[in-house]
Amino acid sequence: MEIKRVALGGGCHWCTEAVFLSLRGINKVEQGFVSQKGGESSFSEAIIVTYDPLEISLKDLIEIHLHTHQSTSEHSFRHKYRSAVYVFSEKDFDESNRILKVLQADFSKNLITKTFYFKAFKPSDEQFHNYYYSNPEKPFSKSYIDPKLKVLMTKYSRFMKNITDEIFLKGQ
Repeated sequence: MEIKRVALGGGCHWCTEAVFLSLRGINKVEQGFVSQKGGESSFSEAIIVTYDPLEISLKDLIEIHLHTHQSTSEHSFRHKYRSAVYVFSEKDFDESNRILKVLQADFSKNLITKTFYFKAFKPSDEQFHNYYYSNPEKPFSKSYIDPKLKVLMTKYSRFMKNITDEIFLKGQ
């Protein structure tokens, strides 16, 4: 069994973590801060996803990522929330760029999401790991994470884990 990794950044890592913890084929989600090789190498909020490519592809992961954060918005906090796909190999770098070009057709505005080579990771404080599933009723979860999970349920339910938890059933 081949296991692969990709890091994804774009919005708050609590939000991104909740989305990717909800998917089949995901073995592990690490929440924290990622930097890339080259130019702008400061750390920004992101997750590292360890996944089984036989259950979910890199294309599916990138597509879900683009649709669950502001992937076309150059807002003032982009240094903290870089819209990015961080890869661990040249093959994945090329594939990610190809996927981003193809998926541009899904959006009326230009994607700002870029592919970078992964450089380093710093985990967030343990108290914030699994934030959503530990705090589903908190105002942050209701305001920011629930809408992303609704997108996931509406557009990508075929990739979701078989969860009957009430957290997923609210608002349907």
